[in-house]
Amino acid sequence: MAQEMAGLGFGHIELSHGIRITLVPGLLRAVEEGVVKVGSTHNFCPLPTGVVRAAPNLFEPSAADPREHDQWLRHTKRSIEFAAQVKARVLVCHLGSVHFFWFNPAEKLHAYAEQHAAPGLAADPAYRAVLAKCVARLRKRMGPYWAQTQASVNEVLAIAAEKGVRLGLENREGFTELPLDEDYPGFLAGFPAEAPVGYWHDTGHADLKQTMGLLDHRAHLEKMAPRLTGFHLHDVDADGHDHQAVGSGGIDFKMVSSFWRPEHLLVLELSPRATVEDVVSSRERIEALLG
Repeated sequence: MAQEMAGLGFGHIELSHGIRITLVPGLLRAVEEGVVKVGSTHNFCPLPTGVVRAAPNLFEPSAADPREHDQWLRHTKRSIEFAAQVKARVLVCHLGSVHFFWFNPAEKLHAYAEQHAAPGLAADPAYRAVLAKCVARLRKRMGPYWAQTQASVNEVLAIAAEKGVRLGLENREGFTELPLDEDYPGFLAGFPAEAPVGYWHDTGHADLKQTMGLLDHRAHLEKMAPRLTGFHLHDVDADGHDHQAVGSGGIDFKMVSSFWRPEHLLVLELSPRATVEDVVSSRERIEALLG
């Protein structure tokens, strides 16, 4: 696997939340032999024993159940240790979600969008009214979940600092996933300047949220620029499918590239259905933007 990525012109890779424990010996050997370097990993990496599919939300830091919290803590610490072992700079992390037993506002929002699918939906006054009500319901319920997420992140800061691994806190695409995008600046500002945390920007997720009327992609990047650590780069097609080849959808990557800095990590995060040609063309487009 590492040799294939190196053969496609990549000197650095991200080890994702789909790395089974059985793949670890071969990956360690690839790193030791210099086949590739690892820039970042993604929680949980490696996957817990017995889990054989990508499962970044298998355990959530927002969970109130002590048993799930203990599992999240255990496997996140293990992921931090593994990231240090492969000399990765960043561990990308999801931050949980708000759960509803009934009347989930995300279902109402998505149902409205499907029934009124049209360009410019986010500017439709009727849709904006539905969106405002859904956001209000989400905020009314999110308090305990958000407090638990913040407490959970603080629990792993010491081991991240000890191991020299930065936590890349990723923006999400789901309506009920945490944090809400407008809460990110205040959330990160609450950490000490030396804390090993930063903002990880996913272009596809931001584009989907923009389509939903939940953020302005450029304005969001402007707010988060001081805390940026890295990017997941992928496009979104006209049907709303993300993880597409760069340049195949509607994302303005020239705009996105204006926020790149030498210290940032840039990761192509493409669908397993992407072809070799998709991977190579995406790499070449990003290299052209880098100049």
